[in-house]
Amino acid sequence: MIERRLVPTDPTEFTSPSVRIGETTVHGLSDGLFRLDGGAMFGVVPKVLWDRVSPADERNRILLGLHPVLIQARGHRILVETGVGSRHDAAFADRFGVQQPPTLVESLAAVGVRPDDVDFVVNTHLHWDHAGGNVMARDGRLTPTFPKATYVVQAADWEEAIHPHERNHGSYRPEDYLPVAQAGLLRLVDGSLELVDGVHLERVGGHTRGTQVVRVTSGGSTLAYLGDLVPTSRHVDYAWLMGYDLYPAETLEQKKRVLPRAAAEGWIVAFPHDPEHHFGRIRLEKARGHERPVFEPLEG
Repeated sequence: MIERRLVPTDPTEFTSPSVRIGETTVHGLSDGLFRLDGGAMFGVVPKVLWDRVSPADERNRILLGLHPVLIQARGHRILVETGVGSRHDAAFADRFGVQQPPTLVESLAAVGVRPDDVDFVVNTHLHWDHAGGNVMARDGRLTPTFPKATYVVQAADWEEAIHPHERNHGSYRPEDYLPVAQAGLLRLVDGSLELVDGVHLERVGGHTRGTQVVRVTSGGSTLAYLGDLVPTSRHVDYAWLMGYDLYPAETLEQKKRVLPRAAAEGWIVAFPHDPEHHFGRIRLEKARGHERPVFEPLEG
């Protein structure tokens, strides 16, 4: 069912894992590794707890993955997320500990896909670590990396991205998404819809007002790309919320809705930032009279 390999410290060793969901194939991709502040990634969870599972470096940063996925469904190639991209300088790479290769384009090439082959790009939201590869520099100007694709974004997230405030402006880079709109490739959606047969987008909010998850169904099986609703397997626990979440109560509410369903229906789940696991499953276990979600990696 799955070809699986942990993401190594050396990103050049990355091998794309893949899973079959009925007649649909989902490839786990990589745009490299990066680091963010551990306190911001785990919010009110004390460092003495999160440092056990995500050890911090000397700058209090934890290692994270940049994990888009490619969905091949009924003749469509749907790319979910584009990572941080390659339009950054040495200062940015040092600040965020960016390690490339591989880049997203290199990961796509490894599964036989060129940028021109992509039909849809779905951004779960427009933060720079999810939309940074939307655009690339060509002939001295910024143009969409995937020139034949329709880029699909929730309208609520677009509004936050083009009208940022003091709390969120550092998370957005307009050059990641304005060239897409200028090229006429942007499609704004409002709420839930079926993008193509068996590929569903669902607005969940929480991290941003327009954060969406992607759910793939085929042959009685389901895979859900959880985006920053659950950025890593360490964030499966209900209380482990990011300080980056703009609407944390909404994140908690949606986790309590989505994760029990994932457990009950046996979904495969995918994370954008886990440094070890692209895919896994959720189970519920009893603890102090309550059910809590627990992550289980997929076995080869």
